[in-house]
Amino acid sequence: MKKIDKLILQAFFGPFLLTFAVVEFVFLTQTMMKYLDDLVGKDLGTGVILQLLMYFSVLIVPISLPLAVLLSSLMTYGNLGEHHELTAIKTSGVSLTRILRPVMLFSALLAGFAFWFNNTIVPKANLKAYSLLWDVRQQKLALDIRPGVFYSGIPGYTIKVNSKAGENGEKLYGVMIYDHSGNSGNVAMVLADSGRMATRYDGQYLALELFNGRKYVEQPTARDRSGAGFVQQKFDRTDIIFSLASFSLDRTKEDLFKENKIMLTLPQLRGFVDSMQLVLNKERRQAGMQLNPYFLYQRFDTTGQVFDQRTAAWQVPATKMPASSAMVLEAAANRARNMRSFMTTYSERLSSTAREMGNYRIEVFRKYTQSVAILVMFLIGAPLGAIIKKGGLGVPVLVSILFFIIFYVVSIIGEKYGREAVMPVGVGMWMSNFVLLPAGLFFLYQARRDSSLFEVDFWLRLSRKLPKWFVRKPAPVTTAG
Repeated sequence: MKKIDKLILQAFFGPFLLTFAVVEFVFLTQTMMKYLDDLVGKDLGTGVILQLLMYFSVLIVPISLPLAVLLSSLMTYGNLGEHHELTAIKTSGVSLTRILRPVMLFSALLAGFAFWFNNTIVPKANLKAYSLLWDVRQQKLALDIRPGVFYSGIPGYTIKVNSKAGENGEKLYGVMIYDHSGNSGNVAMVLADSGRMATRYDGQYLALELFNGRKYVEQPTARDRSGAGFVQQKFDRTDIIFSLASFSLDRTKEDLFKENKIMLTLPQLRGFVDSMQLVLNKERRQAGMQLNPYFLYQRFDTTGQVFDQRTAAWQVPATKMPASSAMVLEAAANRARNMRSFMTTYSERLSSTAREMGNYRIEVFRKYTQSVAILVMFLIGAPLGAIIKKGGLGVPVLVSILFFIIFYVVSIIGEKYGREAVMPVGVGMWMSNFVLLPAGLFFLYQARRDSSLFEVDFWLRLSRKLPKWFVRKPAPVTTAG
């Protein structure tokens, strides 16, 4: 490796690692904010939160790499241009494409790594992340008994306290507990002047130590509750233990989630697409056969007899010819309505299968497009840095955000159009790269010509040339000799 390559790569690696870390943090924060309502108030513990952070940070790597390459390449060549190092290298006879080559080769390797990562690691991380998120969503909120509010989070019991005191709210006053754990209604109730709340056995049980209270138990008769009586028990102190097993995080088997499209590798996705394509083709071929039972052929002779094709015999109707015609028309209308209902259901089923197949094809193309986007972003960032000649986090950040917003918006539109069959899935998924690639080639062309694209003089010269391009030159006048 030559010294120029080492110089450029050393100037690139620092901004790349910094921008990649920043982009990861921003996208990870955005992702966690989306699921914040599912996490707050459930006392998940540090271990579960760290697992979610780790899994989601892995998932956003393919999205973060293109933006990190765009920003870091723009900063690298902008810094070289701002400190006149780019000019010094050019004056020594080195072309711009040769200066761009080390970072371009690194971007190509990074694109290959991103494809492998997206096809191998991301499906496993998706399986871990979303199966854990499913279990978190199913978990109940952590124990939160509030003063003056009936709390029914513990199965079989309803608890109400008038007020709470203590550093952690462990002291209770005016305690009321309804016991309906026996599936026979609220037949038992406990009232206490005060109490103390604490958890036991690593949070598996809740212990209530109650003072100066009474317990009322209803004893209904065998037939009904009209003649029910009450048993009253007075206590100075009693303990009630509640199981908190319903608040624990139960893990679901991951095999139940592994068939989802975002959790499959490329060969598995292609297998699903091929299988659904075979099913779709078979359904389309069988459409004509499915319609045959809805057709019935009859013909009439001039005497009013009707030939029934099902019985292969002439039949004389009890009514005259007009009545027979009305019956035939009514039967035909009924069959037409049945056929329309069948075709509506049949077409919806075919559309649903085609839409699902399109979703799997979207995931196939996504693994390619996100990798190629790294090269496209390099083609935009590196020449732009050489043209702008500004490093740091000012202008490069603004330019990078602008192009990444364009890339993201076009990607969303293309994916939506592909999913809704407005355009082919492949065209929709590649549309963002196709839109930005000409911009990158244009910037590369301008950078090779040392264009002052972002200077006022460039646009003044262009404005003076435009009228000449649109003014038609007069045709030459020829004279007859």
